[in-house]
Amino acid sequence: MNNSFSSADDALLRLARALHESGYNFTTPTPATHERVNARPENTLAKNLTDVFGWSRPFRPDVLPTEIWKLMREAEVAVAHGDTWRSALRLSSLSGGIFWHSAYPTSEENAVFFGPDTYRYAAALQNFFASGKTFQNAVDLGCGAGPGAILCALAQPQARVIAGDINDAALRLTRINAALSETENVEARHSDLMANIESEFDLIVSNPPYLVDPTERAYRHGGGPLGADLSLRIVRAALENLAPRGTLLLYTGAAILGNRDPFRAAVAGLLDGFSWNYREVDPDVFGEELEGGAYAACDRIAAVVLTVTRD
Repeated sequence: MNNSFSSADDALLRLARALHESGYNFTTPTPATHERVNARPENTLAKNLTDVFGWSRPFRPDVLPTEIWKLMREAEVAVAHGDTWRSALRLSSLSGGIFWHSAYPTSEENAVFFGPDTYRYAAALQNFFASGKTFQNAVDLGCGAGPGAILCALAQPQARVIAGDINDAALRLTRINAALSETENVEARHSDLMANIESEFDLIVSNPPYLVDPTERAYRHGGGPLGADLSLRIVRAALENLAPRGTLLLYTGAAILGNRDPFRAAVAGLLDGFSWNYREVDPDVFGEELEGGAYAACDRIAAVVLTVTRD
């Protein structure tokens, strides 16, 4: 047990390990897919562990093994839901590991999001690691549940990796998820981008929110007319804090307007003197956003990866 963990944190660790040992596995879909699948009549109540901890369905305690139900209560994630219960957190699989994050629906202001963007972000990081480039000092800006920081720590166990976020709930889950992955080189730190993080870094990574959210929930709202403001802030902060030969890897979204990419154009104006690559990794994500609001005139929203290296 980590001495800095509360008894609830320790129970959450033991609960995740027990689920993992049972063969639990869950890939988190988009919120729209989650809603559609859960709306099927046969999915009204949970029937198994995946329904409870993956699909966030209401359940009755007798559907769970006794030890799992006991650990849920110790971890304080069993939430009364009428005459049934729900788990306050989800547990998702990624790259052989497991990660706690917020239950569906992620409606709270301090929700900790994890979904298809996380898997694409992880793939981008793993492609970068496969290039053979090493690093000693890394930071994940807006770490969320910690997958980026943890993958960095697993790729370079001797490196120092900081996981920064403004959301204390995210930092708590990052610490727990780092313990689940048995990484000892991740430091979770409260920070607004680089505000509380001193140093030059040879690797800066980030998967920020990039949509326009009418309620401006922090885990989803990127700011600006098309959601790109936070991503641009991250680029600027990274350029000021990259060590010589250091690299920024940013996974984000770009709204395509009139067959143009305004985010790419804005980024290009910041990168004189740097080597950089910009590519679409998925041409069409969050298509439902095009039905109105900020994206009513857009062609599509693309998932993109920007890599920048200081020469």
